[in-house]
Amino acid sequence: MKDLMEKYTRAFSVSGREASLAAQIAEDLRPFADSVSTDAMGNLIVLKKGKDGGKKLMLAAHMDEIGFIATFIEDSGYIRVSNIGGINAVASAYHKVVFENGTTGVLVVESGTAFGDVAVKKMYVDIGARSKKEAERKVKVGDCLAVAPELTKLGASRYAAKAFDDRLACALLAEVARTCAEPACDTYFVFTVQEEVGCRGSKPAAYAIAPDYAIAVDVTNTGDMIGAPPMTVKLGGGAAIKIKDASVLCSKVIVDGLTALAEADKIPYQYEILVAGGTDTSSMQTAGAGAHAGAVSIPTRYVHSPVEVVDAKDLDACVKLLRAAVERGINAEK
Repeated sequence: MKDLMEKYTRAFSVSGREASLAAQIAEDLRPFADSVSTDAMGNLIVLKKGKDGGKKLMLAAHMDEIGFIATFIEDSGYIRVSNIGGINAVASAYHKVVFENGTTGVLVVESGTAFGDVAVKKMYVDIGARSKKEAERKVKVGDCLAVAPELTKLGASRYAAKAFDDRLACALLAEVARTCAEPACDTYFVFTVQEEVGCRGSKPAAYAIAPDYAIAVDVTNTGDMIGAPPMTVKLGGGAAIKIKDASVLCSKVIVDGLTALAEADKIPYQYEILVAGGTDTSSMQTAGAGAHAGAVSIPTRYVHSPVEVVDAKDLDACVKLLRAAVERGINAEK
């Protein structure tokens, strides 16, 4: 699992530029799959056929991360940028960044900008170019960039990195796909695109698959940070079973089914109610004729920053819960 976490967090995969990560995941999972395909949006769909071909389970994790796009190159060689997804400008400022083509630079803020006025429109990238002509040899308008990857071990079981949202979920799904026994029903491991800009990839994928059950795997905030709003989810508390967020009310079938599996296998779990934000859960729930939809969330501190923090114990609980759902299925409606 750690090998996948390290490999996937290193990959460049800003929203709309997920192809290289998709190719890596496809290579990793092809030996364990009945079929591997990519749709027009760029979603990677990995199918493992199950004992019951009459039901379908869709598990989704998004491959994309928040980032930036080059919008203008100054005569001085500095590169102006705009955000792709929900950027926290303060958290991103004064970090090393990397463009898709491998060019590196530093993301800085206009001199004299007050802390309270820091915004993406006041940020630019310095790649060391002395002129516009020199900068254009390495970067062009429309090129995407992201904070450079760096994985840091914290204490005995915790890690910090950028883009755990949602590379960790990709790693979890890949781990389940390569280690699970024969699924209870046909199971689609879907690695979606463009979640960070409006859950765009998961909806057409769900429409095409038409799952009976759909489970998104994503990060969620925690309530154990200084100044955090009250929230029951905490680091080290186990897999978070989503009840609702700002975009979805999860199916009771999924919530109860996941809870029963966790209880039966003594898997640490906690319930998640997120008052703001959303995931692919909502788009899968309403695609086509709809599906019983829910989510397994990874407790994560400092979401959408270059130092997102997770606990390996929670990752282990998420893997066990998802593997149980794949192998034994979600209980049918009562």
